Amino acid sequence: MAKRVFEVWKGSNKFILGGRFIFGPDARSLVVTLSLIIVPVVLFCVFVARHLRHAFSPYNVGYAILVVAILFTIYVLILLFLTSARDPGILPRNLHPPEEEFRYDSSASVEVGGRQTPSLQFPRTKEVMVNGIPVRVKYCDTCMLYRPPRCSHCSICNNCVERFDHHCPWVGQCIGLRNYRYFFMFVSSATLLCIYVFSISALYIKVLMDDNHATVWKAIQDSPTSVVLMIYCFISLWFVGGLTGFHLYLIGTNQTTYENFRYRAENRINVYNLGCVNNFKEVFCTKVKPSKNNFRALAQEEEPPPRPVGRPTAREATGGEEDSVQDDLEIGEDLLKISQRRNVEEMDDEIRCRGSNGGAPHNTSDVESVLSSDHHRAATVRDETRHSSWGRRSGSWEIAPEVLVNSTVTERRSFSSSKET
Repeated sequence: MAKRVFEVWKGSNKFILGGRFIFGPDARSLVVTLSLIIVPVVLFCVFVARHLRHAFSPYNVGYAILVVAILFTIYVLILLFLTSARDPGILPRNLHPPEEEFRYDSSASVEVGGRQTPSLQFPRTKEVMVNGIPVRVKYCDTCMLYRPPRCSHCSICNNCVERFDHHCPWVGQCIGLRNYRYFFMFVSSATLLCIYVFSISALYIKVLMDDNHATVWKAIQDSPTSVVLMIYCFISLWFVGGLTGFHLYLIGTNQTTYENFRYRAENRINVYNLGCVNNFKEVFCTKVKPSKNNFRALAQEEEPPPRPVGRPTAREATGGEEDSVQDDLEIGEDLLKISQRRNVEEMDDEIRCRGSNGGAPHNTSDVESVLSSDHHRAATVRDETRHSSWGRRSGSWEIAPEVLVNSTVTERRSFSSSKET
């Protein structure tokens, strides 16, 4: 059964509802983030806003305080979901390296079958033009592609993300081209929510002081929850408020968090800066690009990488050595058969000559021992012939020196026996 893309996804992301929503590998941190938002708001609605329903009775403003708190919290949670549950701008991986970028480096050649074959190399960087200025982009070995400008590989999600800003553990997702707008709106809205809860809690303390004609300490004793909420919101404002101000600076100068921290000391020219107004328009007034990944589509089967045109394969580079090994062995066996047949014929001639001269023929056991030694030598030479074919380094067949020595010894022994006869 064919699998879908999200089922064979090579990144570290997590999917829910059949690949409809994508999260980072640290999506469990969302539970902490949700609790930090929901719990204070629930306490605020129960112990503060509920008691202010009738504090401004002529205009029913007290009910508006409660409604605004609930609706604004829902809005913040929606922005959090849009930030963490969508594709941040992941570039699809290539199944094979880009064939048009193949380059052969003869200086780093390797020996294959006795021949020097150039090794396959990839240029690690190349230049592209951005607003008329050349920008160097790098090759990603994991995704097997050249990263576009402002793209970086996230080591946590194991994906290349367009306009990579950073990986946020609080939302459990990378912040990139497709969710940066929602991330900034989430952070800034959380800042406004903290300010709202802090202000209304302080207002409730003031109302208690006016109604009871009491001091501040007496009002704090009547509503300790308000004081706890004020302290919590004050601390949170240092984080979300500072983050909001920092990203306002980044948007105004058209930078990412990654670029700001990495290239701060290099004093590089920012080729992406279009001016403060145009930079804000680029972030908030442009249409969000569609995702380049269809996680619910059927996954394609991986095909073998294409072979570069005009370059021999390793089998061709060896000159067909493996194909000719069997032929070499057959030639060696024919030579052995000829040598054995010559030895047997000479021995028969020797026995006949001795019989005709009245001499006693050789014992049968001697003849058998000679034949057995020849058969043993034939097996040895056959192994040596096989060795000679594998030890060959040229296109022609060569016999190993050991084989020639054994053949010469056999002929000399036959010649000596004939001479003695």
